[in-house]
Amino acid sequence: MYRYDQHDHQIIKERIAQYRDQVRRRLANELTEEEFLPLRLQNGLYMQRHAYMLRVAVPYGMLSSAQLRMFALISKKYDRGYGHFTTRQNIQFNWIDLEQTPEILEHLASVEMHAIQTSGNCMRNTTSDEFAGVAADEIIDPRPYAEILRQWTTFHPEFAFLPRKFKIAINGSLEDRAAIAVHDIGLTVVHNNAGEAGFKVMVGGGMGRTPILGSVIRDFLPREHVLTYLEAILRIYNQHGRRDNKYKARIKILVKAIGADEFRRQVEEEWLNLKDSPATLTDDEFNRVASFFTSPAYLTLAANDAGFTAHVGENKAFANWVKRNVKTHKVAGYRSVVLSLKKPGVPPGDATTDQMEFIADLADKYSFGELRVTHEQNLVLADVQEAQLFDLWQAAKSHGLATPNIGLLTDMICCPGGDFCSLANAKSIPIALDITDRFNNLDYLHDIGELELNISGCINACGHHHIGNIGILGVDKDGSEWYQVSIGGAQGCDAAIGKIIGPSFAANQMPEVIERLITVYLRERYEDEKFIETVQRLGVTPFKEFVYATAIKTTSLHGEDDYA
Repeated sequence: MYRYDQHDHQIIKERIAQYRDQVRRRLANELTEEEFLPLRLQNGLYMQRHAYMLRVAVPYGMLSSAQLRMFALISKKYDRGYGHFTTRQNIQFNWIDLEQTPEILEHLASVEMHAIQTSGNCMRNTTSDEFAGVAADEIIDPRPYAEILRQWTTFHPEFAFLPRKFKIAINGSLEDRAAIAVHDIGLTVVHNNAGEAGFKVMVGGGMGRTPILGSVIRDFLPREHVLTYLEAILRIYNQHGRRDNKYKARIKILVKAIGADEFRRQVEEEWLNLKDSPATLTDDEFNRVASFFTSPAYLTLAANDAGFTAHVGENKAFANWVKRNVKTHKVAGYRSVVLSLKKPGVPPGDATTDQMEFIADLADKYSFGELRVTHEQNLVLADVQEAQLFDLWQAAKSHGLATPNIGLLTDMICCPGGDFCSLANAKSIPIALDITDRFNNLDYLHDIGELELNISGCINACGHHHIGNIGILGVDKDGSEWYQVSIGGAQGCDAAIGKIIGPSFAANQMPEVIERLITVYLRERYEDEKFIETVQRLGVTPFKEFVYATAIKTTSLHGEDDYA
């Protein structure tokens, strides 16, 4: 994985010194909160309902064991013993004291990490495939390009104050595991017919108040031009993006307003001025960055280790875990393992201090000291020998990290919601926990099969509810918390925006609403048909009719039965 050079170290050192003085001035009331606001946001610090929240950048989701141990230290010393992994492959700490934040940033710098550009109207952390470099279906490893984008976007002077936040995702495999269609810019690394590396470029995707899938504006962009072409895109957006209305300020609104063809024309015209500028990516520079992403010292192993195969045949619980949580690998004798952060009774994406320290140990013992964060809020050990999977499973199980639910209903994406976020209309975590409790039967979950359920506490869609097979959105109704349900959303190569099924529901109705949706699916599905496929075949109507056909039993605040 990438290591800081002298420029990275110097930039971070200077930023921490600058920020330390800003905090001192704020605590001395030399800066008002209004003046301090943009300064703290540039360093990933938000004010939430109860305390400050610090969001730390995890570039394209890659972590070393030392970095994860640092997260554990921060959670123990400065927070309340846990951290929350997010859909941008970052981590958030929700109970931070302002005066301690410069010290936290120094700790992060000691392991080559920071919180710069994790908030504010700038280019945010570039996300990618959590199996980059090891995926069996990979065309080109996207990590060197993701690192090049990280360096290019950090403190880019022209794009530090965009009309609105800006997000880039990059994928290098046949399957899109980076959700590129719902990003401001989505890049797919591809080869052309001549075998040259380049990119398919999508622009104008996004969720939030106006969910839109991105439009392809270039089928093939030679790799040497990636930075200049993206700069042309950003320049057009910076010139014409709305600044008078933050709800209409994202690039997706601009692309929709003028049309993808016109946006493409303007970008191509702007690019002519940049195409052969010093930002052109040379082979030497690409090779320099790519040298940080060489393969680890894999052993020469046979596929289908005999001991591993025997354990699968003899142990049903282990076999279920392998089926859901263990993924194929490009190197024979190795697999990638997803450690589930979705144990029943635990907020999705949360990891305790002890768990983070333990996972760091697992990474050192089983996966060359590295791990990845997924945008589904789990952690991945990318390089595990098949012969070691049974021992790893037993160890992970002892720390609540082996729930065999990856890709199933309880492997849900969930934002922190109203329990923490001051922007949220409703709580998300209690809804996730109630639904998990209702479906806490692994045999039933496996019978239901693959199903993505995503929950957002507000229209900002940090929980990616628009692209959940089932999406739940918290809404405010006369000061009360209600939940709007959509179905038919999907991420990946066949990305789709879900459709709302009807009027919203009270919080304590949500588990039964989900159960009714599942009932229709199980009744109507063809053999081996996934939930999303049944929805696509039947449409919303049969699901809507069954959900609203009879009253849904709830419990009122007075403990009496109520029906809605």
